[in-house]
Amino acid sequence: MTPRRFDPGSPLAHFRHVSIFHLIASGSCVVKVDGVEPTRISAGDILLVPFADEHRFWNGDDVEMVKADTLIRASNVPGLSQINYGGDGEALRMVCGFIESSEFLIAPVFRTLPPLLIDRTGDDKVSALLASTVQQIITLTEEAAPGTEIVLGRLMEILFIEVLRRYTLQLPPNAKGWFAAVNDPLLSRALQVVHGEPARRWTVDDIAREAGSSRTVVAERFNAVLGQSPIEYVTHWRMQIAAERLRSSRESLAEIAAGVGYESEAAFNRAFKRVTGETPGRWRDSAPALI
Repeated sequence: MTPRRFDPGSPLAHFRHVSIFHLIASGSCVVKVDGVEPTRISAGDILLVPFADEHRFWNGDDVEMVKADTLIRASNVPGLSQINYGGDGEALRMVCGFIESSEFLIAPVFRTLPPLLIDRTGDDKVSALLASTVQQIITLTEEAAPGTEIVLGRLMEILFIEVLRRYTLQLPPNAKGWFAAVNDPLLSRALQVVHGEPARRWTVDDIAREAGSSRTVVAERFNAVLGQSPIEYVTHWRMQIAAERLRSSRESLAEIAAGVGYESEAAFNRAFKRVTGETPGRWRDSAPALI
């Protein structure tokens, strides 16, 4: 764990999207997230809490919950911390971590994810990459070697991507949302070109041509899976990029507007307020000062 980097009360907390991981190294317990039935987990299981919702772990019937942040202590591995807590029951050992990214770019993508994802690496269908990554993470948490924290960070990123990739591949054909769109051959091509060239003067015909389909089919697929027209999606994607740049850079409004396809700063201001409810200037001013 690296709790020093994740403080929900810090001035920059609203600027980040945080997803929490738990890898069960040994033992078993029950996990509960609001809106999800209690689930028993055991060695080899991976838990992803996409929105860092409050969650509880326990064993047995008569338990007293304790806040995890009151139990954190220093570890023998530089940069990591540990928690030792419990009674005489079955021992549970797990590795905890988190991935953080831009709130403005990632949160809209995650809206269709469930509050808790569980991937069981004991399943015969699990990928070799996932199983080996989990084992490397568990092993590294016991090594007090230089660079351990850096390597663990990269392995967590691999784990994060692989869990989401597997979730996407397992979605039913009628699923909706961004991950379902990525799993759709036509929409995935469309999203790839739009994301790659946000400043391009996109029309539905252009998107359809790049996706190798017709204007009508592309419009129908966007509305059915993403709940937006192609041009609405383009506009929202541009504003997500602009919102992130407004708070993470010192670029002028004109530079940011041009970077997301607006020749007129006034037109950009109107589009930004329509999507976010605030002007670009107010959005930037409400952010903590850049260091």
